[in-house]
Amino acid sequence: MNSRQGRFITFEGPDGSGKTAQLDILAEEFIQAGYPILRTREPGGTPISDQIRATLLDLKNTAMIDRTEALLYQAARAQLVEEVIKPQLARGGIVLSDRYADSTLAYQGYGHQNTVTSLEGIIHYATGGLVPDLTILLDLAPEVGLQRRLDAGGLNRLDAYDINFHHRVRDGYLKLAEADPGRWIVVDADRTFNVVQQDLRAILQENLDKWGY
Repeated sequence: MNSRQGRFITFEGPDGSGKTAQLDILAEEFIQAGYPILRTREPGGTPISDQIRATLLDLKNTAMIDRTEALLYQAARAQLVEEVIKPQLARGGIVLSDRYADSTLAYQGYGHQNTVTSLEGIIHYATGGLVPDLTILLDLAPEVGLQRRLDAGGLNRLDAYDINFHHRVRDGYLKLAEADPGRWIVVDADRTFNVVQQDLRAILQENLDKWGY
């Protein structure tokens, strides 16, 4: 048994915030520096979870209702937690995840105007109560994020929701961060890629140092 406690860091934010590209670079950089990092994403990260991801993001699935969407995310998450995240943490390693349970609260909760409490139970069941040690929110106005997505040609089913949905998602994220400042750090993503990357690198380094890595 590894005596060092594993650490779980999640990156949240709207599509178009640049979090995936930022995380790709930072994960590789810290891995090269010798940190025991495993980088994953939601939905996905396992063969079963990737199949669910394809269904969730398929633009053709316009008939999908809110409850189906929320439950599919939990199914993908449960598989990822059990198969990938928990084993890495048990080894004393670090998990960097592109999205986690807070995405459900922001999108399926605030975005679809469902009560957060109605989702907390199924999230707890799917994750076994696993909560990140640190969550970094890349905050960005929806109009900017969606334009970036459009310019990149990478729209998915969730991007197709109206702009009011995306404003509710952003507001939801900020409310979650405000309610738990000990876990959340909000980063302004409406800046150049390199400037945001410098901030993220400093945040990661500070916390890994604090945790004794």
